[in-house]
Amino acid sequence: MMTAGFLSSLLLAPLLLVSGVPFFDPSNGTVPLVMWHGMGDSCCNPLSMGAIKKMIEEDIPGIYVRSLMIGKNFVEDTENGFFMDVNEQVASVCKQLAQDPELKGGYNAMGFSQGGQFLRAVAQRCPSPPMKTLISVGGQHQGVYGLPRCPGESSTLCDLIRKALNSGAYSDLVQKHLVQAQYWHDPLNDDLYKIHSLFLADINQERVVNQTYKKNLQLLEKFVLVKFLQDTVVDPVDTEWFGFLKAGQAKQTETLQESALYIEDRLGLAAMDKAGKLVFLATDGDHLQFTREWFNQNLLPYLR
Repeated sequence: MMTAGFLSSLLLAPLLLVSGVPFFDPSNGTVPLVMWHGMGDSCCNPLSMGAIKKMIEEDIPGIYVRSLMIGKNFVEDTENGFFMDVNEQVASVCKQLAQDPELKGGYNAMGFSQGGQFLRAVAQRCPSPPMKTLISVGGQHQGVYGLPRCPGESSTLCDLIRKALNSGAYSDLVQKHLVQAQYWHDPLNDDLYKIHSLFLADINQERVVNQTYKKNLQLLEKFVLVKFLQDTVVDPVDTEWFGFLKAGQAKQTETLQESALYIEDRLGLAAMDKAGKLVFLATDGDHLQFTREWFNQNLLPYLR
């Protein structure tokens, strides 16, 4: 019953869209782009990812854009965004990218919503072919502790649902088969999260520091983080800039720079920040809502 409630709440989060440079494609001088869609979407939906791909191709003539499909068709791609083990998804993408001759010289990457942290895992785990710039558009890098359209801090009912979810989110069955549970981050049960989170606790170095992950992420030239100031889907919204709720409570948040992740520099983000590699962008609007004008002014320069 609890799992079904979790799923039904997640389905309320549709994708909302309005319409040094060492790794060049030698044939036309552009850097290839890899995109990973968010929850409930697919690689080539003409109203979302397909439209973004077309827009980029119009603005950067000759660019090679690969919009990732997880599965054999659009239906599987959408379903896998809910039910396929994230570690298996990342391994599949690493294999796809390694086998794509268009990417052998390097590529830029852009992830939308959960696709943002999934592509970060690719950068950490699979440095070949090399990722140059990673743009995370509303990605939940410290996880989520809230339901779409149902922020726990402002609704007693939502808070009750959220607390009930915690008793099941870290079970082996739910972790293995429900994507969103793999980045559910409960600040009231931090030890439980660190022990049982199959995906997020690993890529955020919550258990041990994998020096390879840290070294690989720092190979990025730029890591661009986009936050949506009126986001009603991602809770807390600070996670889109690597912030999160302070441990042991569920009301006060802390910035990336205030977090142990940054202070201990488990991912190398502090070093990247000092080197000017981290870029923090914000835009008004709900989750993944932006105009073409904003996209062209703020994101397109990182793709040229």
